[in-house]
Amino acid sequence: MKNKIYFNIVGLLALIVLFGCNPYMDENPDSGLVLAPDASEMDFSITKGADDFHYKIELTSPTLTGIYAVEFDLGNGSVIKEKSTVAYYPLPDAYTIKMTIITNGGSNSITKVHTTTLTDYSIFTDAKYVALTGGVDNSAGKTWMVDAASKGHFGVGSTGSDGLEWWSADPFVKSGTGAYDDELNFKLNGFAVTYNNFGVSYVKGYMKDDPKLATTYRNPRLNKDDYDVDYTTPVSGSWAITEKSDGFYLQLIGSKPIFPGLDVGALNNEYKIVNISENLLELTCFSAYENWTKWHFQLIPKGYVKPSIEWSTSVTKGTETNGYDVKLNVTNIPVGQSIEKFVVDFGDGNVVETKDKNEVISGTYMRAGTYMVTVTAVTSLGDLVKTETVVVANHHPDYVEFILNEIVMYNDFSEVTMAPVNGQDCLVAIDDNPDRSYPNKSAKVAFYSKTNQQWANANMELPSGYRFDLRQKSVFKMKVYGNAGDIVLLKLENTDKGGNAWQTGTYDVLYTIQKDNTWEMAEFDMSGVGSGWDWTGDQFTSNVVTDDRFNHGFYNVVRIMLNPGVGDETHEFYFDELAGPHVEGIKSANINK
Repeated sequence: MKNKIYFNIVGLLALIVLFGCNPYMDENPDSGLVLAPDASEMDFSITKGADDFHYKIELTSPTLTGIYAVEFDLGNGSVIKEKSTVAYYPLPDAYTIKMTIITNGGSNSITKVHTTTLTDYSIFTDAKYVALTGGVDNSAGKTWMVDAASKGHFGVGSTGSDGLEWWSADPFVKSGTGAYDDELNFKLNGFAVTYNNFGVSYVKGYMKDDPKLATTYRNPRLNKDDYDVDYTTPVSGSWAITEKSDGFYLQLIGSKPIFPGLDVGALNNEYKIVNISENLLELTCFSAYENWTKWHFQLIPKGYVKPSIEWSTSVTKGTETNGYDVKLNVTNIPVGQSIEKFVVDFGDGNVVETKDKNEVISGTYMRAGTYMVTVTAVTSLGDLVKTETVVVANHHPDYVEFILNEIVMYNDFSEVTMAPVNGQDCLVAIDDNPDRSYPNKSAKVAFYSKTNQQWANANMELPSGYRFDLRQKSVFKMKVYGNAGDIVLLKLENTDKGGNAWQTGTYDVLYTIQKDNTWEMAEFDMSGVGSGWDWTGDQFTSNVVTDDRFNHGFYNVVRIMLNPGVGDETHEFYFDELAGPHVEGIKSANINK
């Protein structure tokens, strides 16, 4: 090395724990009040281990009773709750080791100093240290960020899982929070770590009141269990790699919290290293606050662009009437990446899966219409999606038109989903029912909230190729719950015009909420309602129900607004059981599931 390297011993750690991860406990510490032992009764030993850098630290006071836990501060930044451990001291220094014995009546501590004059130069070339920091010659250190583009960058599962059992975050699912711009910089020189969140951190709800964090604020209804937190950084600290019987652990040590994108209250600020390489850092941890969970984190170096899986699709007419063939062409799968399967959604409810990338997948359309073919590659990088439009000019010879003279359920936000309801310029979320009593005992309902937006709307768009049929029924219904006097608007549109869809919209049909915070049925009758804009020179009608250009094969979107045209302040209400006229061709309300 050309330059002399100075190391901050406080940040150095690498341990081998010989016993299990549970703290040492007496068989019956709570049988009565047990005062902490006197210092004269306490002792521990420091004995050389496998080499000059590993030392066994062990409690040697076997006559003590009523011990709840034994804790060792090893003097190198590591705190271990075990009665015996092996500490790694690779650099010359005088390490003050403190042992604390805890009983149900208090605690007491003693210290000893372990001095070493030797240097373990192997850490400078150890693959884990080099991958994490960029190596001893990288004075600027190496900066890591959450791999937001990959599925599973955050995850959670049971303690015996890989941390992805219950939830594996989809790419960019936490966009809009303080998670994805966080940076962790690791330096080998001084074993220094710097955490920079650019002012906002993302934390679990149980961490929001941590006194080491600053004033908190909440991302409204993003997730009731998660919070954005005003947290001043950069925060400087030290890092350490710990070796235990089940692998290596990364410990982040600081006077204030340091964490990889999401603060879950990691037990002992410690993360197990699942994978570490030049361009990947995969970690798991247990939560000190929810001891039944294991969390998963995946990080990549700042600025690193992952090699992509290269593939394309072709959708061509088949030999059968209204038949189309989908062919996949995979040209590159980078080393370490994989494709699990392909899923082809023909846009008419027909969904086919295959694990064979050479398979030609065929589908037959029964109804005339415009369909969006969606091909999803399920990969180690997450779901990769390509789409292509198919225009079917005529009904299949075997198709028989079926018109149902009944009101059908589109979405009850619990069991039935013909199509999802989304928000434009407003929040639309599935939430708990605020009043589970007659006439609405549903567990889940939709919640709408707009702030300073005149025309914010909830909207439901039918799958490609499907349209509402108003010839037999023309009434749309839904249950509403909000403030008496608030106005709920419902209208229909056709998306074929893209950004000019508003030109196809029906005139406004309004309902006034009658009672405060009471479920009531709102009805919107399209009979006699006009549509379009005669001054545009485009399609126009004075009655969408009697005009064959509008009453079937035309409308595919329902838009719902609260207090339309009012743009000041926040306006909110709940709605449920959105229903209306038959959608010709859809046999199941669960078509998109």
